[in-house]
Amino acid sequence: MSSSDSAPLRILIADDQSDILAALRLLLKAEGYQIEAVKSPGAIVKAVEARDFALALIDLNYTRDTTSGQEGLDLLPKLQAIDTTLPIVVMTAWASVDLAVEAMRRGARDFITKPWDNPRLLAVVRNQIELGSAVRAYRRLEQENQLLRGKGGPTLIAQSAAMRPVLELISRVGPSDANVLITGENGTGKGVVAQALHAVSTRAARPFISVNMGGLPEGVFESELFGHVRGAFTDAKNDRAGRFELADGGTLFMDEIGNIPLSQQAKILRTLETGEFERVGSSKTHHASVRLISATNSDIQAEVAAGRFRQDLLFRLNTISITVPPLRERRDDIPLLAQHFLKAHVERYRKPVTGFDDGAMEAMRQYAWPGNVRELDHAIERGVLMAPGKVVRAPDLGLNTGQVAPRLEEMSLEEVEAFLIKKTLARCDGNARQAAEQLGLSRSAFYRRLERYGL
Repeated sequence: MSSSDSAPLRILIADDQSDILAALRLLLKAEGYQIEAVKSPGAIVKAVEARDFALALIDLNYTRDTTSGQEGLDLLPKLQAIDTTLPIVVMTAWASVDLAVEAMRRGARDFITKPWDNPRLLAVVRNQIELGSAVRAYRRLEQENQLLRGKGGPTLIAQSAAMRPVLELISRVGPSDANVLITGENGTGKGVVAQALHAVSTRAARPFISVNMGGLPEGVFESELFGHVRGAFTDAKNDRAGRFELADGGTLFMDEIGNIPLSQQAKILRTLETGEFERVGSSKTHHASVRLISATNSDIQAEVAAGRFRQDLLFRLNTISITVPPLRERRDDIPLLAQHFLKAHVERYRKPVTGFDDGAMEAMRQYAWPGNVRELDHAIERGVLMAPGKVVRAPDLGLNTGQVAPRLEEMSLEEVEAFLIKKTLARCDGNARQAAEQLGLSRSAFYRRLERYGL
């Protein structure tokens, strides 16, 4: 999806007199603005519900021989309810201090008297558009920081021969806007590859927004992706931007796309094709310019053949495909990854651990790693916490290197559950969908457990 950054800003002007509208249109179009003109309060509401405006310049009186400004005053809170960030400038030929104060109290940003002074009107319009743009950017950034963004992305560590094709594709494809599908077992680092693609793209300074499709309950799926307006459902107490809106200008990473409900796939396809979407509870169309990176650990072609995934959606997602090898096929990277995770966990827990003994390193090299890089990270975190001295030993890692099951009576309930999930994943060759079905868990419940146990 793409949209032009140089598109003219759209201004809504409203007055019941055609000559006033003509004069405003002539003045503002000369400044490069795109103008939409309406003549009634009802038309103003419909326009703001249907489209985004950089500013609304509206009269306070619409009925012949009315001078109170009450029509415009009553309209202001309605417009604020639709879009709290829309800058509204009111104008009237019957100006008074009291009317100006009341208009500002109800949501107007500034006040113009008729007949107006052209330089002042243009200055007010420019200033309010700049302020409105700043408010919108801040609100989006605030939501983004609160909901989605971390303090820093993980580092892509790879020097093995198995990872060279991945690094080459990142270098060649990353700078483009092409959609990329990343495949690989659970825990191989598909999210890290996605962030590396974003980091070398022309969108690197813009948001990188990540969403795990497997962890979204179907009931909130549409709201999480496209946002909602206040009152759309019981818990919708405020307007909220969805992932597509937050990623505007940047990259949206959709992990575990094989779990997208079939009922929602058409809506995602439409947004990919047109850049358009509506928040839940609203008919107002929004636009977003998003580079899409997706990932899955399932056989997505088999999902298409089974009728669970749309072929046309896969075509949109799979312009370029990158396969991330499992950790057991890139064992030369284990020492580097281990040192990286060790440093991070030593800093986090403030432990005086400096490295690994030979036994620990050999255990890591020999272990099967059914949970891949994510499991390695989890094991080293445990090793840092359990190490009695300055080095992590093999027993501190908690790896079942002999493939002998620990005694259940010596394990906690959480350890039993984690062990069972790990064994089932290994039996299913890392296929999360199959493992969830064998364990009798829903996809969202299974993914919550994977995150809880670092798998």
